[in-house]
Amino acid sequence: MDRRLVLEFVRVTEAAAIACSHLIGRGDRDGADAKAVEAMRQAFDRVPVRGTVVIGEGERDEAPMLYIGERVGSADETYPEVDIAVDPLEGTNLCAEGGPGALAVLAVAAKGQLLNAPDTYMEKIATGPEGIGVVSLRKSATENVRALAEVKGRRTSDITVVVLERERHDKLVAELRGAGARVHLITDGDVAPAIATCLPDSGIDMVCGTGGAPEGVLSAAALHCLGGAFEGRLAFRNDGERQRAIAMGMTDPDRILTMGDLVRGEVIFVATGVTAGPMLKGVRRIKDRLHLQTLAMRSSTGTVRWVDTTVRVDRFKG
Repeated sequence: MDRRLVLEFVRVTEAAAIACSHLIGRGDRDGADAKAVEAMRQAFDRVPVRGTVVIGEGERDEAPMLYIGERVGSADETYPEVDIAVDPLEGTNLCAEGGPGALAVLAVAAKGQLLNAPDTYMEKIATGPEGIGVVSLRKSATENVRALAEVKGRRTSDITVVVLERERHDKLVAELRGAGARVHLITDGDVAPAIATCLPDSGIDMVCGTGGAPEGVLSAAALHCLGGAFEGRLAFRNDGERQRAIAMGMTDPDRILTMGDLVRGEVIFVATGVTAGPMLKGVRRIKDRLHLQTLAMRSSTGTVRWVDTTVRVDRFKG
């Protein structure tokens, strides 16, 4: 993909971030999500690609989501075909409640290079490069903590694991703590912590547990750019979701998915901060200008860019 597309996709996530930022702390999660979705959809119309959403939030009849199978971008046949994974507002509760770390996120790859799966749940594990070939969903939480500590040359008590604070994770959290690890519970948004496992100064060593499949694919795309480790396994809520996965081409929908199953080839990953968090600043209005911060990465070059943008409120068009 043309490297100039990176800035085009930055504009897409910026548009979504600005649109939903007006509802930060207002308690309206559905409204904030709808604003982000519509702004992202409109911004895609100005990008010179023929895109298909293969990982989104919802199906065709679940508007206003960017649904799986939706076409975005241009109809110009001279433009490249790409697959897109999106989460216009990662952390809807964080935005609605004014919590830290809400993002507007997308990942783009050549056609056929991103997992095409239904909007369901996913069991996942993510670490930095040290975890490649070391951690796995085939191992217990205790085994993973000990193996990661050993390869990092640290004590298990120095390993920090991020887990979504959900009742379904009570046993996982107990086992992690029993293995000696430090557990950092988060209320929402596991894409940013997954990225943080590859940032040496983040203090986060591993992310594990069950969360949204779209967020899993987005995390895998980011770690593909950063050289991290990721495995996932779809966790279907009903047989209908499993059958839909089979219909979408997954011959063994219950198997462990490696990085190569989730994302392949050249990938562009972009995330813009909505609310301020440890990784990105949120949308800030200072007088007549909006200030934004975006993380943009390309897997082919390993390039990681932090993009700071300032726009006039009265002239912003995405």
